[in-house]
Amino acid sequence: MRKRTVGRTKAKARTKSAPSRRRTVADVALSPELGRAKVELVKRIRQLIAGRELNQIQAAQLLGLDQPKVSALIHGRIEGYSIDRLIRCLNALGQQVKITIAPPTKKIKGHKVIVA
Repeated sequence: MRKRTVGRTKAKARTKSAPSRRRTVADVALSPELGRAKVELVKRIRQLIAGRELNQIQAAQLLGLDQPKVSALIHGRIEGYSIDRLIRCLNALGQQVKITIAPPTKKIKGHKVIVA
């Protein structure tokens, strides 16, 4: 990614790069599964917004976000959204979210995150 110079003079210029991702130890270990879980949660949010025929401004007011963040979410840009934040969006859309913890079946090795 190319860096942009921000400011009026070179002496005061600073560079702006892509936002850093703060990741916990659990995120590092479960990254692919958490990514898939986030994608599924965002799909549900998109479906609910479309089903209610809300525009982005109406959805933003309902979700407690600003319109550009809703646009980013609808277009699949999930960086900066934790699973907790996505669950709060689903709650704001009137959805109940259940999390089930169970031992893995014999066929599944390691960890697995399933969004159903």
